[in-house]
Amino acid sequence: MFIDKGDRELSVRQQCELLGFNRSNLYYQYREKDLEAEHRLRKAIDEQFMKDPCGVIKMVHYLRRLGYTSGEKLIRRLMRSMNLLAIYPKPRLSQKHPEHRIYPYLLRGVEIIRANQVWAADITYIQLARGFCYPVAIMDWFSRYVLSWRLSNTLDAS
Repeated sequence: MFIDKGDRELSVRQQCELLGFNRSNLYYQYREKDLEAEHRLRKAIDEQFMKDPCGVIKMVHYLRRLGYTSGEKLIRRLMRSMNLLAIYPKPRLSQKHPEHRIYPYLLRGVEIIRANQVWAADITYIQLARGFCYPVAIMDWFSRYVLSWRLSNTLDAS
């Protein structure tokens, strides 16, 4: 190396300035990553996320209870690389847009007394290990019979 730490005429700082070398690089020591430990940490994150799809802070607290000493930045990086995002209601989710028309409820006061008088459609989502699926059902309100249903992996009109 070009820098002599025992030189009495030029200090380490002066030597670094003359060479255009950053002093922090002089003291840096490379540390090998422990891939085995990172794999165990990823597995613990994945298992907990499948039970409770929480965010980074809650995950850090959970892992510390298990005895892991990893910091928030590492957990955030691992969760991001595993495509794990917290599932929570977004703010102002149920506020209506002022330009949207409010449609009247057409069944108010209607007595449903026979089959095929009123049908209803419903859509929901089911979380899978990787993504979601979307079941759609058309039901008869009187008999509660499912007339038709479909399952899709995308939420589009088809």
